[in-house]
Amino acid sequence: MRSFQERRGLRIDGICGPQTWGSLVEAGYQPGDRLLYHTSPPLRGDDVAELQRRLGALGFDAGRVDGIFGEDSQRAVLEFQRNAGLTGDAVCGPATLAALARVAARSEDPIPVADVRERETLRRSPRTLHGRRVVVGQTGGLDALTDAVVRALADTGALAIPLHHPDGSAQAQEANGVGADLYLGLAAAETGCSTAYYAAHDFESSGGRRLAECIQEEVPVVLGIDRRQPSGMAIPVLRETRMPAVVCEMGPPSALVNRGAELAFAFSRALAHWVEVLDDV
Repeated sequence: MRSFQERRGLRIDGICGPQTWGSLVEAGYQPGDRLLYHTSPPLRGDDVAELQRRLGALGFDAGRVDGIFGEDSQRAVLEFQRNAGLTGDAVCGPATLAALARVAARSEDPIPVADVRERETLRRSPRTLHGRRVVVGQTGGLDALTDAVVRALADTGALAIPLHHPDGSAQAQEANGVGADLYLGLAAAETGCSTAYYAAHDFESSGGRRLAECIQEEVPVVLGIDRRQPSGMAIPVLRETRMPAVVCEMGPPSALVNRGAELAFAFSRALAHWVEVLDDV
């Protein structure tokens, strides 16, 4: 179980909870097992991720490879069908899969168009936090630190929005709903400082990874601990947000209280540095 959780970018606890069970179900779907189309709630599975990967490699923007058949995937399937001379119904069935197989990308390691789009969007964005919509979320127990980070970001001119909700999917939905430019999640840990960004199905958020690196350059210094390399994960709030997103877990809890103001400014510096180095994404 722990090995499966590690491979899927889940929290490694050896317990088959709702997220692990959902991932087990998704892993059972392979291309061709079922028709893929946009519905509510959206279809999820490894077959969807493979479809997104194939479309993205051919230049059809199905969004990030997250295994969730959303509106981006629907538009990409429809666009591909029209270009391939198929019936344009935005449903991926046998005929669409066969056409995809015939025109498979020749490159052994093609760059998904969603990755190219994210990089270009970030590179063209202003090199300041001023006017950027930043969501700062926490799932419980870090209200004071979250509010301190929001105030520190507001001092830079950012439009900082606090979210206090125990469910990561609900936070992702709210962040998407307000059109956030980036999401910063805060969580308490027994000790240490680790920062995660979205990565799964051989895809990663370039902007999220660079943001995680910037945070790891600043926050561990305040806590007086060694820096760690960021890690790619597929927990709901990282998987379901549509913008660069990270979750930083810190501890011990007493340090988060005693050094709250210092930590708030550390996060502010990290985000300010992130927008300055977006050319390196």
